[in-house]
Amino acid sequence: MTIEIGAPCPIIRIFDEDKARDFYLDYLGCSVDWENRSAPGAPLYMQISRGALRLHLSEHVGDATPGAAIVIPIKGVRALCAELTDKPYRLYNPSVEAAHWGGLVMELIDPFGARLRFQED
Repeated sequence: MTIEIGAPCPIIRIFDEDKARDFYLDYLGCSVDWENRSAPGAPLYMQISRGALRLHLSEHVGDATPGAAIVIPIKGVRALCAELTDKPYRLYNPSVEAAHWGGLVMELIDPFGARLRFQED
């Protein structure tokens, strides 16, 4: 039997749906793949994506820990940085830094404390 392990899909804890949509959809350019609420007014759980990146955003208590870091492999980190710099998002002025191993890194912190580390080797 062949074993195939898929790419991980991190869960990011969110505390405000509007702020999450503003950051992940409007600013980062992700799309909503699906969203779920067990009942009207219940916490939101949704999957977003951009290219091969998939993330789950959850308002459910205990689903994830704020402040976690997620490494996101990327080709074209400078182009993404330029795209984000051109957007009128008042909380960020992203930059690309040289990493100690010789690659490039752009790190963003979402409105809830999660660190998104876009890493190009």
